Amino acid sequence: MAEVKYFTEEGLKRMKDELQYLISVERPDISRRIAEARDKGDLSENSEYDAAKDAQGMLEIKIAQLQETLSVAQIIDESKLDTDKVLILSKVHIKNLNTQKEMEYTIVPENEADMRSMKISVASPIARGLLGRTVGDVVEINVPIGLLKFEILNISR
Repeated sequence: MAEVKYFTEEGLKRMKDELQYLISVERPDISRRIAEARDKGDLSENSEYDAAKDAQGMLEIKIAQLQETLSVAQIIDESKLDTDKVLILSKVHIKNLNTQKEMEYTIVPENEADMRSMKISVASPIARGLLGRTVGDVVEINVPIGLLKFEILNISR
C-alpha cells in the first residue's frame, strides 16, 4: 500500500487543477501533433513524430504520478492541530541567536514548500528541528552551513 501524502486544501486543489489541465489540454495537443507528424509520411525518419511520441510518454508518466499521488492524498484538518507546539502548518516566529535576526516560517507538506512565501518543507532540517517544540524553547539545528541556534518566539496558524 502506498504511503499517505498530506496536503493543504490549497495544495490539493492546485494538484487537481494541474492534472485536469494535462488531461484536457496537453494530452489532446500531443495527440494532434502525433497525427500531423504521421500524415507527413515515412515515420522511420520523421523527427517530429519521434519528438511528439517522446513528449506523449513523458506526459503520460506525469499524469500517472499525479493520479497516484491524488489516490493517497489526505487533507490536513487545521482545526485539530495543537497551537501549543510546532506541528505541520504551524507558522513559527523564530530568532536566530547567532545573528539576532528574526524570521517567520510556515511548515508545510513537502510538495508545498516555497521559500519565496517562507513556506518550508516539514522534511527540511529547520522544520524537523522545530517540530514538537514550544514557545520559549531554544533549539540547535544542524544545517548544511553548520550548527544554528534558534529561539521560538511565537507559534500560530
